[in-house]
This record gives sequence, structure tokens and C-alpha cells, in this order.
Amino acid sequence: MSQQQSALPSTRSVTIFAGPGSWIESSAVDQCHQVAALDGMIHVAGMPDLHPGKGAPIGAAMLSTVLYPFLVGSDIGCGIAVYPIRIRKVVPERLAARFPDLDRPVDPAELDGADIPAGYTDQLGTVGRGNHFVELATVDEVIDPGHAARLGLTAGDLVLIVHSGSRGLGERILRAHTEVHGAGPAADPAAYLAAHDEAVRWGHLNRRLMAERVADALGAELGDPVTDVCHNSVGVRAGAYLHRKGAAPGDGHDVLIAGTRGTRSFLVAGHAGPEAGHSVAHGAGRKMSRADALRRGRAKHTVEELRRTPVGSLVVCGDRQLLFEEAPTAYKRIEQVIGDLTDHGLATPVVSTLPLITYKTADVPTRRGGRR
Repeated sequence: MSQQQSALPSTRSVTIFAGPGSWIESSAVDQCHQVAALDGMIHVAGMPDLHPGKGAPIGAAMLSTVLYPFLVGSDIGCGIAVYPIRIRKVVPERLAARFPDLDRPVDPAELDGADIPAGYTDQLGTVGRGNHFVELATVDEVIDPGHAARLGLTAGDLVLIVHSGSRGLGERILRAHTEVHGAGPAADPAAYLAAHDEAVRWGHLNRRLMAERVADALGAELGDPVTDVCHNSVGVRAGAYLHRKGAAPGDGHDVLIAGTRGTRSFLVAGHAGPEAGHSVAHGAGRKMSRADALRRGRAKHTVEELRRTPVGSLVVCGDRQLLFEEAPTAYKRIEQVIGDLTDHGLATPVVSTLPLITYKTADVPTRRGGRR
């Protein structure tokens, strides 16, 4: 579905940046038009990973003269960071067994007086559920050698990809708004933005702490992030509020667009303009609801089949339901998403990555000492 327009209209327009072969649910497009009808809304840009969310589309950038916290959601500052990592000997089975428990928070006392945004220490250094993950991957293909060289990436390099957000802090900020105003506008935009910015900073810190925890557990050397960009946020742009829900800043940013635990991901150079909300996609985007993925997956796959992906990578996940809900088949083809971004002039692929180990949640030993 493609609804290209030559210029950004002044009010209430919707543009979907997806080709005819892309999987875009009509309910997601309907949500875009529902959002476009909100007071103050100027433009809604749907990315090629667009899919329906709870009350608002995921994979969209929304420009409005009114600030709507529900369009950002509870996981404020959720994003993806990519860190170069060096490991002397890569044996995936051994490394997978050494991943730390990223459901267990770090002790704030170990942070040596580090500035913790909002003073929120609960869940610090944890990954969360849903589509969040930490992945050890290899640079599979260099697509733009010049740009990759500037980032210090070459084929065969190892990278650590961390996808998570502000955890309970973001939930607390949204709840404080919705308990009083529901899905309505922010009564005090400045106060909301101040709290929002703290959650964004917390998300960056959280991703860094997880990367350090994994590197320490694996005996690895961690480099500075190649990119660390959030895709759930709102900010002031040209005198209006640009909300992003599952959409990453695409105006001069390098962005890791996640595939699935069984496919490639792509690091792209974004150069999206105002019609696209200065944004690019954040991932492959769901094509099945979690309930459908669980039902269909149980009919087709065993748990052990889902622990090793079609590309030979390993999945660390002690939650059987989550294994099915997040199966690669529940998502759109990442190559189609990247192709749409490229065809619409929103991004240029730089490198692709291939997973070796994807961590979702800690494995749980059985009573006999084995793994579930």
C-alpha cells in the first residue's frame, strides 16, 4: 500500500510508506486515520513496519500542535543500541550458557554514585518482555563500504544489539497522565516532557548497563556504541510535537532496524524528510498478534525447534509462551521493510547483521538439572 504525496499538506494527512507487496493490516491504517482526526493533528506517517497497537498504531510518526502522551505509550525511550564487542573464542553454545540473568536488576550501590535519571532504581539493567532482546550478532554483509568504514564496521565483526526501554519508569509516567486525563492531551506539556526526557535518559543507561553486564559475563571487550537511538518518544519540531511510536529518528541518524531472532537485521543511514515525519521504521513489524502466533506456533513447532533458528543461531528464553509469541514467523519480512525504506528514499542500508545468540529471558533449570 503506497499513499505517496508530493508535499506535506497543512492538516490531517496520512501517508503510508509501504510498497504494494508489503503486509499492512487495514486496522493499522484505520488507526492512522483515527489519530489523524485528533484535535491539533497535522500529519501521520506510517512506516513499512506499521501494525495495530493498543489505541494507536505502532510504526508511525505523528505531528500535532497538541501533545498526546498515549501516542508515545508506556515504554518511553525504548530503543536499540549497537556495541562493537570482541570475544577471543566464539562458541555459541558455551556463550549462551554464560549470559547473565537480565531479569534480575543490578544493585545501584555497584554504580559508584552514577547519575540515575529520576532516581529510579527498580529494574535497572533488565531487558523486560515482549519484543525486547539482547543479541550477539556478526556483521554479515557490508552494503555501503564507505559508511561502514566510518563506523568502524567490517564483515565478520561481532556486535552486541540491545533493545529495551525505560521499564517501570515509563509506565509510571504514562499512568500518572492516564489516571487523570485518559487518552487526552497533556495538561502540562512542559512537565510531561521533563519526565519524558528523564525516561529517555534512563533507557540509554539501561541499555548500556545490560551491554556491560553481558560483556563482563562473556569475558568480552565492549566498545562505544555505534548507534543508540530510541523509537518511542516525543519532541518539539518546527513548533509542533512530533510523536514517534515504533519509529526511529531518520534525519541523519544511523539506525539498527531489527529483523527477528531468526533473520538478518539492518543498520541503515536515515535521511527521511517531513512527509515521513523525519523517521524510519524500527523493526520488521508484527504480522500476527501474540495470540495467533502462540496458537499457530504450537501447532507447527516444538519448544526445542524454536531454540535454534533457521539461520543456526541460539535463543535463550525460559518462557515457553514468549518463544512462540516472538517466533520469526510472527513478523514481516525484514527485507521488504528495508526495500520500502530504500524505494521511498528514507534510508540507505549500511550493513546487515546475523544473530548468533538472542537473549529474551533467563533459561530456567528443570528439577533434574537440565534446561526446560
